[in-house]
Amino acid sequence: MHVTLLTIGRKMPGWIQNGCDDYTKRLPRHWQFRVKEFAQAKSATPELAMHKEADVLLAAVTDQSHLVALDNRGVHWSTSDLARQLENWQSIGKDIAFMVGGPDGLHSRCLERADQSWSLSPLTFPHPLVRVIVTEQLYRAQSMLDNHPYHRA
Repeated sequence: MHVTLLTIGRKMPGWIQNGCDDYTKRLPRHWQFRVKEFAQAKSATPELAMHKEADVLLAAVTDQSHLVALDNRGVHWSTSDLARQLENWQSIGKDIAFMVGGPDGLHSRCLERADQSWSLSPLTFPHPLVRVIVTEQLYRAQSMLDNHPYHRA
């Protein structure tokens, strides 16, 4: 199974890269976890930029992948909910892709393609920080499934 975090934005600050790297090392090796970065589109309007970003993001998702879009209008999951989702995703036998938009979010085409939409919080986070949060939460959810003491309810 491949688990991929598709993101808009390159040249992240060192602390973002370090945070992602730290949790990536802890994820199960059989996930073959990777982060794929794409350049932030430059355009006259946010809508055009999101449209261009959607082109590259959607091209990176196979038809067989289960796609989870990170969107502020998505479903809020507790860590226990995420662990149950993760258990379900692992049982469906598909690759899993998480999609994070740029500063203006994801284009509607990305949300229409998504199998699920996940909101991390009612708060607004900078899109680079979302990488660290998602990677840590995936590790935490898997730790719960493995009965590892990392998560303390």
